[in-house]
Amino acid sequence: MRGLASRGGRVIAEEDHRNMLKIGDVSKRSGIGIEALRFYEKSGLLEKPSRTLSGYRVYDADVLERLAFIKRSQALGFSLDEIKQIIEDARKGKSPCIEVREIVRRRLEVLDERMREMRRFRKELSATLEEWDKKGQAPGHICGLIEGSSVEPVREPRSLQRGKR
Repeated sequence: MRGLASRGGRVIAEEDHRNMLKIGDVSKRSGIGIEALRFYEKSGLLEKPSRTLSGYRVYDADVLERLAFIKRSQALGFSLDEIKQIIEDARKGKSPCIEVREIVRRRLEVLDERMREMRRFRKELSATLEEWDKKGQAPGHICGLIEGSSVEPVREPRSLQRGKR
């Protein structure tokens, strides 16, 4: 009997699965670790792969395009949940481009807010260092310079705080 492999509930011939990629091959070609690939599968970012009768995952070559899309999306700042939603929308025949632009628009607003806050903090920190350079040493429990500081910490913009969306 010829070797067979299971594919989404059906059995495929051994020669059909020879053209497919094992998880190690996908990992090498994509630069994404095997555990990450398994995670992507569990979280729905990747379709469930076919399996050989011995249980090995085998993927169509188009998985490499999906992984490149995921990597590009991450480089643009999209979370895995956002990427999953974009993929699901596309799978349903709905163009995700409007939502993608809105997400990036909101990200830019948050980034601008964070940059303003960082510039404020830099100015404050610079003034503090100038003051400390004049003082040299300051008595205190651990370090009087820090203990006497009035610098306010940088606030995390609300839109960046996890669980707020």
